[in-house]
Formats: sequence, structure tokens, C-alpha cells
Amino acid sequence: MEYNATIEEENKEIANRYKDLLKGTYEILSKEDKELIRKAFEVAVEAHSKQRRKTGEPYIYHPIAVAKIVAKEIGLGATSIAAALLHDVVEDTDYTVDDMEQMFGETIARIVNGLTKISRLNKEQDSSIQAENFRKMLLTLHDDVRVILIKIADRLHNMQTMDAMPAYKQVKIASETLYIYAPLAHETRFIQY
Repeated sequence: MEYNATIEEENKEIANRYKDLLKGTYEILSKEDKELIRKAFEVAVEAHSKQRRKTGEPYIYHPIAVAKIVAKEIGLGATSIAAALLHDVVEDTDYTVDDMEQMFGETIARIVNGLTKISRLNKEQDSSIQAENFRKMLLTLHDDVRVILIKIADRLHNMQTMDAMPAYKQVKIASETLYIYAPLAHETRFIQY
């Protein structure tokens, strides 16, 4: 799939996706919540401005989509929406966890740091590690279930958009999802958040 659009069209699309993310939740958010989400959105847009997805689309489409899943399908609040928008910023850009803490506070920094650790752990994972051990490690890695829920939203969006990847990567991602993330999603539905 080839992606061609002008910068102006892309910016319009980014704005539309952001508005769509807020649709339905905006009435229930406080002024402070709206400001937090807007600030996270602006930082994420700036941080990912030079990045593209495999499809050629702007990378920011991905964090917006993950935040939308977090907000609309999982039903989490402003802190989680902001963390979802920022979930790849530390992993993929020059921003640090300390930067996140200075800009967004300790809770969002802790969530983003947890998501970054999971991503790094996943990349470094030896194939001999059993899926069950990995799931247990994820569940005990953080005392904040929002880390796991945002990671599941991230994986869901990656599954929905993996058609631009080579077949062998699709199989690898689908297998990981089946053996690690699907049971993890099942386990988290019993946790109060």
C-alpha cells in the first residue's frame, strides 16, 4: 500500500483523527484533562514529526489510534489517553523519561516508562522464554494496570494495521498476540482499575 499526501492534507487528517479521539469523551473531561491530552498530543506530534509507518503514513496516526482504543474501547481516562499518545515517545525519539516527568508528572512518566520497558523486553526476548513466563513478568512488572491495558491497545492497533509488513513478520506478531497478549487481555479483565 502506497501512501501519498501533501503535508497540508496530512495535517488536516491528523487534526481530524485528534477530534475523532476526543468525540464522545470531551463532554465528560475537565478543563485540566483536556489541557493534559492536548499537551500530550502536541508533544507526540512534534516528537514523531519525522517518522513514518511502514505504509508511508505519518507515525502520529498510530499513537492517536492507540489513544482512541484506550478512551473508547477500554474506557480509561485522561491520564491513560495522554500516556497512550506518548507511549512511543521515549522509545523512538530523543525524549527521556525525565522529560516526561517534567512535562506531565510522575504518573504519566511511570506509565510511559513501563510501556518502554515492555517494548524493549519484547525486542530482547529470547525465543526460548516461555509465553507464560513473559505474561507473568508483564503482570508483575508494574503496579499500574494502565501500563498493560495501553500495551494491549498498542498491540491491537498493530494487529489491525500490519498488512504493510512482510508475511513472516505478520506471522511473528500474530503468534505473539495469540500466545502472550490475548491471554493477558483475558487476565486483565478481572482487575479493578
